Amino acid sequence: MRVTTQHQLETAVQQISEHCDERPGWARPELIVVHCVSLPEGEFGTGAAERLFTGCLDIDEHPSFSDLDGVHVAPHLLIERDGSVHQFVTFDKRAWHAGVSSWQGRELCNDYSIGIELEGSVHVAYTEAQYDCLVQVLRALFEKYDGLSPAGVVGHAEVAPGRKDDPGPHFAWRDLFVRIHPPYIANR
Repeated sequence: MRVTTQHQLETAVQQISEHCDERPGWARPELIVVHCVSLPEGEFGTGAAERLFTGCLDIDEHPSFSDLDGVHVAPHLLIERDGSVHQFVTFDKRAWHAGVSSWQGRELCNDYSIGIELEGSVHVAYTEAQYDCLVQVLRALFEKYDGLSPAGVVGHAEVAPGRKDDPGPHFAWRDLFVRIHPPYIANR
């Protein structure tokens, strides 16, 4: 898996979203924010998240979607339960994924971050296929962008505490860091 010169993940299904814009001139990817999404909550494989991210979600599809009326949001990537990947925004663009956020005293995380949604819920464990894919994606991003490293991989809850709680208590941070640290500490 690799990131192309057009800032696309080579193996991802490309689904273009307009929920993005140009990064500020000074900004480069320095942070990766891990999120989770399921629409309706706890239901997987519905395609509703993809429709939300591309501006095509009919809020009348489900009663729980009413609070999404007028929401314009998209991550760079979505990793589904089976490990397949969709890209909505190229990595050189600012995706609208973190909202009101700050990291290490710096606000506006969207300016300098890459957002990765995992199809899931804070109430259930993620799949091995998702972790395997996430590890490959992170390694490809570390290889392409010098400003990224394992130290800059955080959850949405870390950049928006009190407002967000994803990816939640079932996310295996320790296992992820064990898998992404060795190749990059040795090679940098």
